[in-house]
Amino acid sequence: MKKILVVCGNGLGSSFIVEMNVKAILKELGIEAEVSHTDLTTSKTEPADYYLGAADLLENLEDGKRNVIKLNNIMDKKELRQVIEANIKEV
Repeated sequence: MKKILVVCGNGLGSSFIVEMNVKAILKELGIEAEVSHTDLTTSKTEPADYYLGAADLLENLEDGKRNVIKLNNIMDKKELRQVIEANIKEV
């Protein structure tokens, strides 16, 4: 099962809201994945198949080894759905 890690600066409110939105969209699309949220510092050492969050924040995770999915507006459900459809495939 794929693991998606929603990342924000503090790993609190905004990432939790995005996590809930991701779970709802994945359910609609019939994609199974483990989804959780965390802060940027913890995300650097936590393994996941996909790291999802604000574009400016996720620049800190780009190392060529991680699948980073950047959002321009983390609260835009339409954009969130589009990036999920484009980047996360069920295997």
